[in-house]
Amino acid sequence: MSAHLRNLNEVLRDETIQRARIRAALKDGPKTLPEIAQSLHAPVREVTLWVMAMRRYGRIEEKPKGREDDYYQYALVEGKQ
Repeated sequence: MSAHLRNLNEVLRDETIQRARIRAALKDGPKTLPEIAQSLHAPVREVTLWVMAMRRYGRIEEKPKGREDDYYQYALVEGKQ
């Protein structure tokens, strides 16, 4: 099983392109990183970088996580779309 890992610079360059796709994926409600990755047909590794950049700049937020949940869910921040 050989998975192609893209260069970090390529992944970071794509963040501006993927931002709109991530917003669209979250329009119908909060999602986990694996769920966002599935809707974008992108590796979780890359989606994590894009989501963390959007989180850092206040475009999305993580929702409180219950003890039984494996992953945080991320949602759009109102007025920051």
